[in-house]
Amino acid sequence: MKYRRFGRTGLKVSEIAFGGGRSGGILIDADAETMRDAVRRALDHGINWFDTAPQYGNGKSEEALGWLLSEIDEEPYVSTKVKIDTDKDSDIVGQVERSVEESLTKLKRDSVDLLQLHSPIRERSGGGPLTARDVLRDGGAAEALERMRDQGMTRFIGLTALGDAAGTREVIDSGRFDAAQVYYNMLNPSAARPMPPAWQGADLTGIVDACKRHDVAVMAIRIFAASYLATPQRTGRESILTSNTAPESEERMAEALFARLGEEYGTRAQTALRFVLSNDAVSTAIVGLSEPAYIDDAAAGVDLGPLPKNTFEDIEKLYETNFVTA
Repeated sequence: MKYRRFGRTGLKVSEIAFGGGRSGGILIDADAETMRDAVRRALDHGINWFDTAPQYGNGKSEEALGWLLSEIDEEPYVSTKVKIDTDKDSDIVGQVERSVEESLTKLKRDSVDLLQLHSPIRERSGGGPLTARDVLRDGGAAEALERMRDQGMTRFIGLTALGDAAGTREVIDSGRFDAAQVYYNMLNPSAARPMPPAWQGADLTGIVDACKRHDVAVMAIRIFAASYLATPQRTGRESILTSNTAPESEERMAEALFARLGEEYGTRAQTALRFVLSNDAVSTAIVGLSEPAYIDDAAAGVDLGPLPKNTFEDIEKLYETNFVTA
């Protein structure tokens, strides 16, 4: 395993992190022995970060990670999240406090290494999303997370950088957050670069540059684009998080991509992972998995290193036509 600097935190983290979300689902749907196998393989490969959230399986992921990590001698980094809904309760600080207390109980821990805002940032609040003002105002989400840090419940604070790009950049540019989970993959790398006019997808322009300005660690998420990049097989767990994105277009673009690239760069999942890790701004790529063997595949992808330059030239041609091939 290779390790990278985690922004301004002083931490060194494995290039891949173990994702406990619904898309992979192993901490939600698998039996206990399968979970143990997956965690053991991850640790043996040198993975030192495990990421979860209360919303993953309605608490099942946190609970599973809690007892799994209590059985081992290693002490990997652990991150969880808090989702805020101003429609249900205007007391943001109270929501955060209750959520964190419940998460720590499930995780069997006194604190986590990173506590992240899980709500997308939108132009208008309501129904779950927050505005940049909801985050940055007095009594807002940033202040609530900072209180948790000051009380020793987390070492660092972060956000999931989804929603409105301008609002997300504003929050990152506040300098109050240590890490950001950034949507970044071969189908939509817009968070880290300008895209050609023909390309279509959720526009996340400037988010990685904002992270660079403040030495905020970039945790790449959805690197397999809800599994469309990893496999042509559908499981029913696919979920789309971004606007201007549809299952049909994701599938079409993924098939066009691998029709051009073939199997020269490893498995589909390895190729997608290598693309993400080719970006030096990424501190770690969060990998969700449904089978323990997939962690072996991902670790082998890390060993293959970044994609060669000519690969990016081929991919660029697809962006220029929105993945329409002759």
